[in-house]
Amino acid sequence: MAERNSSVVSASGRRKSVAQEPVTSVLKDGDVPYDPDHEWNADEEVLAALGYKPEFKREFNLWTTFCVSFAVLGLLPSFATTLYYGMGYAGTAGMPWGWLIAMVGIQCVAASMAELCSSMPTSGGLYYAAAVLAPPGWGPFAAWITGWSNWLGQITGAPSVNYGTAAMTLAAASISNPSYVPQNYHTFLLTVFIMLIHGCMASFPTRWIAKVNSVGSTFNIIALIIVIILIPAGTNRESQGLSRFTPSSEVWGTIYQGTAFPPGISVLMSFIGVIWTMSGYDSAFHLSEECSNANVASPRAIFMTSAVGGTFGWFLQLPFAAYLTQVLPQKLVLAVLALTIIAGFAMGQGCMIAASRVTFAYGRDDCFGTFPSKYIKHVNSRTRTPVIAVWFNTTIGCALLLLIFSGPIAIGALFSIGAIAAFVAFTTPIFIHVFFVGHRFRPGPWNLGRLSMPIGATASAFVALMVPILCLPSVTGDALAPALMNWTCLVYGAPMLTVVVWWFVSARKWFKGPKVNVEHMMLGRDASIEGTEVKSDASSTGSHGPGKALEGEAAGDLKASGL
Repeated sequence: MAERNSSVVSASGRRKSVAQEPVTSVLKDGDVPYDPDHEWNADEEVLAALGYKPEFKREFNLWTTFCVSFAVLGLLPSFATTLYYGMGYAGTAGMPWGWLIAMVGIQCVAASMAELCSSMPTSGGLYYAAAVLAPPGWGPFAAWITGWSNWLGQITGAPSVNYGTAAMTLAAASISNPSYVPQNYHTFLLTVFIMLIHGCMASFPTRWIAKVNSVGSTFNIIALIIVIILIPAGTNRESQGLSRFTPSSEVWGTIYQGTAFPPGISVLMSFIGVIWTMSGYDSAFHLSEECSNANVASPRAIFMTSAVGGTFGWFLQLPFAAYLTQVLPQKLVLAVLALTIIAGFAMGQGCMIAASRVTFAYGRDDCFGTFPSKYIKHVNSRTRTPVIAVWFNTTIGCALLLLIFSGPIAIGALFSIGAIAAFVAFTTPIFIHVFFVGHRFRPGPWNLGRLSMPIGATASAFVALMVPILCLPSVTGDALAPALMNWTCLVYGAPMLTVVVWWFVSARKWFKGPKVNVEHMMLGRDASIEGTEVKSDASSTGSHGPGKALEGEAAGDLKASGL
């Protein structure tokens, strides 16, 4: 029974063991998990080799996984809410050039992340990868830092997006009725209402979630195309005595120095809009345990989301730059707002789904402590989704929204951590892969080949440059007041400092990183599986270091991780 259930048929028709799947395993001493009462399919074999039992229905595919990621990307609402940074810091020329430059670094991050996802397709995602790739003894700490940074970005994602959607909805109401002035409690109540709707939607069965996000992302793409066409078609610049287009030299050639720093730094500072917008593609990583053919479909979805989003985003900003001084007729303004609001609603729902899977994965490994984790990691038996994790996040998100009553500085400071928290988490396992593991990394079927190291190094360098840049204020000296201060370093640094202190005081004693939660067996040296010799010659490096790749045909041209 053990031999039958711990093997699959390879492409050549020969049986191979779980340990020979093209993934990196964290199992100690080459342990291979297996369930004597369950026949593993290919996706379950891969997940089992990573130390986890299947708990979700795999009802996502490449398209529906891409749809969730693209919904989280939310180009139209993201661009609308971050336009200030591009225009205010670097002007029209900074937008198209800045987007192109930033997308080089962002696409490198996405490609390197996709490679990790193919090797380790788990809902823990980056946190899991950091634990596996870290040097011996450092796995739990690497997972702890990566996980909490990622969670900070995830937990503020849905409330920040829904806050923007509520604000745009009330703005549309005030345009239609000039006598109406939105109040803080209006914004709070509407945002909480949207959060509750998204909490219900994220608790649906996986099949329903996939269908809803497919519709939402299709609408997102259509809305983008409509807005790109609508802005130039509805311009009234000529009626104002202006040329129909802003001169090309102004759009492409004049860097507006909107900060106290040199033009080059101003352009780099304008990247915050691009980075905040282009930070949702990791959702495909977190949905990999619900995706069929996960170690191929999920990395493809990551790469596609970044590439398609970056391309659409660049074309989206051109009308804004070319028609900067126009005033659209009220009906067209309301039409653009309506499209943006609907896209924002879909984006918030996607954020809620992704965040719940991250919270579930961390609860599964007791990242929140033993007591809350035992509830958070529960999967609803009817929907087969992490319902408690969904409502745990919803409750925290609604509590964070109370900062609306503290004014725009407080709520803005809270949500500014999204970009920096996400990209620190994105790049930590990539950095470890490049500078500590190198060519010993054991890739999955979707990989970058010889380009893996240079692309990973470029991604790491890009984020290392941008983290301090994103913390700079737009003004300096006597002009710097609390209202103009960039509070990102505080609102991100303070929680992360707390997390580090928590680690050294307490967490290092009980948090051991990703753990095996299935019954497993030890494949002895020279064990025979269905007539195929499998040598379990892995050397242990603690519960977080991958063992050597097993010998045999299935290893192919994959390189052993060997840590």
